[in-house]
Amino acid sequence: MNQAITLHLQSAARYERIAGVVSFVGEDASGYFGLLPGHESFLTLLEYGLARFRGAAGPWRYLACPGAVLWFTDDELFLNTRRYLIDDDYGRISGLLAGQLADEEMALKSVKDNLRRLEQELFRRLRGMEARRT
Repeated sequence: MNQAITLHLQSAARYERIAGVVSFVGEDASGYFGLLPGHESFLTLLEYGLARFRGAAGPWRYLACPGAVLWFTDDELFLNTRRYLIDDDYGRISGLLAGQLADEEMALKSVKDNLRRLEQELFRRLRGMEARRT
């Protein structure tokens, strides 16, 4: 059994490999959970928000992301997300989560809403065309 976890952070634009992680805490739909070296394989979806991890002698580091797929196996922790931010300062990263990531999520929601309305309008028109043909 290893004494540490290797964390692989992957987004659309960047990848980081962080070795020597001894503890990871995240939140999924069931609540908060922790991972330590030697944990059995685990797969979950992280909620929007903050996770944290630390090395053997270091302070907690905070990870903000708009949700992620988390997979843990053989002391390798893979976290895949659209975007993430890391900081050692809880106050600063909380502010970034509340500001920058929240703004991005609102913009993404607006795009999804517009696409849904467009799709509904296309279906309405297709039904109208089909009704005229019969």
